[in-house]
Amino acid sequence: MKKILKVIGLLLAVLVLAVGGGIALLTGLEYDPPATENLEIAGSAENAKTLDEKDAFSILTWNIGYCALGDNADFFMDGGEMVQSASEDRVIENMNAVSKFVKEQDADFVFIQEVDKDSKRSYGIDQTAEISGELTAYSQQTFANNFKVAYVPYPIPTIGKVDSGILTLSKYEVTDSQRISLPCPFKWPVRVANLKRCLMVDRVPVGTSGKELVLVNLHLEAFDDGEGKIAQTKVLREFMDAELAKGNYVIAGGDFNQHVSTIDTSAYPLHEDSWQPGSLDMKDFGPAWTCAMDPSSPTCRSTSLVLKGLSAAERSPENFPYFVIDGFIVSNNLEVSDVETQDLGFVNSDHNPVLMKVSFK
Repeated sequence: MKKILKVIGLLLAVLVLAVGGGIALLTGLEYDPPATENLEIAGSAENAKTLDEKDAFSILTWNIGYCALGDNADFFMDGGEMVQSASEDRVIENMNAVSKFVKEQDADFVFIQEVDKDSKRSYGIDQTAEISGELTAYSQQTFANNFKVAYVPYPIPTIGKVDSGILTLSKYEVTDSQRISLPCPFKWPVRVANLKRCLMVDRVPVGTSGKELVLVNLHLEAFDDGEGKIAQTKVLREFMDAELAKGNYVIAGGDFNQHVSTIDTSAYPLHEDSWQPGSLDMKDFGPAWTCAMDPSSPTCRSTSLVLKGLSAAERSPENFPYFVIDGFIVSNNLEVSDVETQDLGFVNSDHNPVLMKVSFK
C-alpha cells in the first residue's frame, strides 16, 4: 500500500509540475500588445480610389467564424460539444463561399471579424491572404490580431494554436491604420490563453476637406460577465467622440456582442439556457450617434446546437436562440440611406453579413 501511495504521490507531483510549467511557459509567451500600435497597410495605394464628400459609399461587415462555424457546427463555449468544428474541406468550402459573396456585394469597404492567419482550428490556412487574394477589387488591406496564443490548453481535445483577428478591405486610399487595445476582463492565468481585443482604426482622407472618414472595425467581448463589454464600449465611445470633435466622419462596425437599445429585437426572445448578449444603451452615446442595424433577420445564431437538419419548427426563434448584434454606429454628419442584414441562413458562418449604404451630409 505504501508503494502504491508513493507512486500516486509521484504521479501527482509530476502532473502539478507539468501544469505549472505549462502555465509558466504560456505566460512567458503571452501576446501582450501595446496600448496603440501602427499597422501595415497592405496593397497598392496607386490603385486606390479617392473619397470625396459628394460620394456615396457602402460598407459590409461579417463575422465569418474562422470559416469553421457553418450550419454543421456547434461550439463548446456556447453550450455545444465541438472544439474542432469543421473538417479542412469544410473550412475551405466556407472560405470560398465568403469570398464569393463579398465579391458579389461589391461594397466599398469590408469589415471581417474572426479571420484566421495560422490556427489549428482552421488547419493553418491563412484566411487573410486567401480572402484578400480573391477580392482583388480592394486595393488596401489592414489586419489586427485580437487572439494570438501559442497553445490554448483546453478543453480536451485542446483548441491549440490560435492566430486570428480582424480584417478591413478598402477600395479607397487608407493613409493610416492603428490597433487600439481594449480592456481585457480576464485575470491571470485565464487571461494568458484568452483574446486580447482591440479597435482597428483606418483613416481615409475625404477630398481636399482636410477631414477623414474614420473606420473602426471591432469585435467586442463575448464570454465575460458583462463588465468587459461595458469597459470596451466606453473606450469605443470616448474614441469616437474625440474623432467627431475634430470634425471627422466616424463609423464603427462589426460584432458588438450586444443588443442595442434603439433596435427592436423582440422577434428573437432570449433563452435562459443560452448565451446572453450584453446591452448597449445608445443614450450613453448621445444624440450625435445613430445605431444602424437591421432586425428583419437575425445577424447571429446560437452555436449551442447544430443548425443543419433541424425542422422549420425547431429553427423558429421560439425554439432556437438568435441575436441582432452585428451592425454599425454612425456619426450624425453622415446619412445612412439603407442597412440590411443579408440572410444567408447561417450556412457558412454563425453570423449573417450586414450591408450599409452611406453618404456625407
